[in-house]
Amino acid sequence: MPRAGLDDTAVVDAAARLVDADGLDSLTLARVAATLGVRAPSLYSHVDGLEDLRRRVGARGARELAEALGRAAAGRAGSDALMAVAEAYRSYGRGHPGRYAAAQRARELSASNEAVAATGAAVEVVLAVLRGYGIEGDDALHATRTIRAALHGFVLLEAVGGFALDLSVDDSFTRLIATLDRGLRAVEQ
Repeated sequence: MPRAGLDDTAVVDAAARLVDADGLDSLTLARVAATLGVRAPSLYSHVDGLEDLRRRVGARGARELAEALGRAAAGRAGSDALMAVAEAYRSYGRGHPGRYAAAQRARELSASNEAVAATGAAVEVVLAVLRGYGIEGDDALHATRTIRAALHGFVLLEAVGGFALDLSVDDSFTRLIATLDRGLRAVEQ
């Protein structure tokens, strides 16, 4: 008999909290079960194993990130939109490091319709920002990859303490976005 209050959402909630606290690689069904006060086999009523649970956490992360980017971009254009989206991206990565990491696993997420839709929504936000620069088509897709690579690299380096110099990391981030902005303006010409 399933435990009262234990459902798919509760299992993913517990897993999301665990990966944010201890990292994606620390996720096991046994840890999630212990957190929920059940035995690991009980989770199989709600998920199809560890890979399914990772996919669900990744899908949630992708959806939450897309929502954060959408809120940040709303009502903005050009460099203002780019900065707002970049700050939202960085903030999500800092605040939800495990979910963020799970959301980056494109190959695993391709099996999840929810994750594919959420990832598409995030890309659409960036494409909208790029339209404000007059960038469309293949140029917009290349620019989207460039922006993602820059932001992802920054978030990862910051997460592992990769910026050890006694210099403002926030100033470096602002300069990164200003550099991207100048590059995007050059593409639009």
